[in-house]
Amino acid sequence: MKKIITFIVALFCLTFTNAQNKNYSIKNISTNTKYQDFGVAFYGDSTAVFASSRKSKSIRNRVWSINQQPFLTLFKGTIDGEGNIVDVELFSKNLNSKYHESNVAFTKDLKTVYFSRDNYLNKKAAKNSSGIVLIQMYKAEVNDAGKWINIISLPFNSKNFDTGHPALNKNEDKLYFTSNRPGSLGKTDIYVVDINSDGSYGKPINLGSDVNTTGSEMFPSIDNNGILYFSSNGYSDGKGNLDIYATKIVDNVGIEKPVNLGFPINSKFDDFSFVLQRGMKTGYFSSNREGGKGDDDIYSFKELNPVSFECQQFLEGEVRELKSNALLPGALVSLIDIDGTLIESIRADKYGQFNFKIECEKEYRITGNKERFDEAIAEIKTTDVNEAIETVILKLPQDDFIKVRGKLMVNINPIYFDLDKSDIREDAAIELKKVLDIMNKYPKLVVELNSHTDSRAPDLYNMKLSDKRAKASIKWIVDHGIDSSRISGKGYGETKLINKCSNGVKCTEEEHELNRRTEFIIINPEAIK
Repeated sequence: MKKIITFIVALFCLTFTNAQNKNYSIKNISTNTKYQDFGVAFYGDSTAVFASSRKSKSIRNRVWSINQQPFLTLFKGTIDGEGNIVDVELFSKNLNSKYHESNVAFTKDLKTVYFSRDNYLNKKAAKNSSGIVLIQMYKAEVNDAGKWINIISLPFNSKNFDTGHPALNKNEDKLYFTSNRPGSLGKTDIYVVDINSDGSYGKPINLGSDVNTTGSEMFPSIDNNGILYFSSNGYSDGKGNLDIYATKIVDNVGIEKPVNLGFPINSKFDDFSFVLQRGMKTGYFSSNREGGKGDDDIYSFKELNPVSFECQQFLEGEVRELKSNALLPGALVSLIDIDGTLIESIRADKYGQFNFKIECEKEYRITGNKERFDEAIAEIKTTDVNEAIETVILKLPQDDFIKVRGKLMVNINPIYFDLDKSDIREDAAIELKKVLDIMNKYPKLVVELNSHTDSRAPDLYNMKLSDKRAKASIKWIVDHGIDSSRISGKGYGETKLINKCSNGVKCTEEEHELNRRTEFIIINPEAIK
């Protein structure tokens, strides 16, 4: 009886103005200023170190000509219970210079620090052949008085290319960093160098095309599980400018395809310097997205679900009625794979909405069902873009027929008449038009029309009124082209009530309304098969 109507619905990705996804919650922290604030590193469990171009009374605020802000300086602060960094002060007068300092990495015993600085050491700046002071990577140690000493330039630096953004692995025997040295695949690449037991360094190794692209990869960090986080603008699934990615590292090789961390971590602006606090689900990243307090801002985050290297997407949608476009809450929506296996079924919520978690590069069928409606089907084929959000709209046409009290009837809304009248009103004509269309659709269909009233008013009056209404409805249908041999009927007054509301019984208006009905009963159901 039911006719399956298929709607192949175009897919599109949700924009970043939508609600946060299920993997992270984020917050712009109170520490931020109108200047640059970025690049958090953890200095123990409760202290954060970060770079900022904010002004400070403790230093000479020289202005960088590129952005007309003071040079970047390292600051520190206490991490409070809300993830804010409070009681901010200069980190170290020894490490800070009149040039830029940023992006630090500490050993677990907090006795050694690696940091980025413009090529400036022993009060001397070194320029490349173009007269530019590039970024270099430095190491320092702390003495018993808490003063950073023995600042040295790492042996694989060069004034002719940039080297910076240090990150240490769990065992502290590998140092990851960013560089545009000869042999790089793109504008900047991520490298790793072994830290030998005697404190010397191996040869820097490019992480290769598993991580690096022809664009820019930078700001690496690596967690206790060997997951490398970094920023890139070179991947095809980027949301705009720098996006944050993750890959699993084993033996200096990215063994998993880097996955985009998605919204809300990534935006259409620059998103970078992602770092997890060791052993915890919290951390920080930086972004210059709209809605921030300044240039680059620091955002705290809470990881709700760990990064997954299994490419997955989200399917979101709505269920609506085909003609009216009205939402259909409570519709049953089923997700089915290409082999016809049911994966999951859910009910559309009060807004007619539903969602599923789905796999990348796979075909699915989504069906929608609701009583008194025909089934609707959408077919989709997902892409290889991790964390993409696909959208479908299922539009269910009303079923032509419905079974009521054991009888097969034409599925229409109630037909109403003015008080004490049998004239066909405009709203009644809309419903009679549905009957007309169905009888034209099934040319052998034979219908019996029964008209009923409620128990109010005298019995004989109700019988005559319902019969007039039945005859008026039949005449309307015959006048519109249906042979009179195919439709008959009469009025039954109040003789076939469907509830308790007989003479003398107190009932609500809604209960009485159930008895005021016009039914088009199918005499020959075989005509619609």
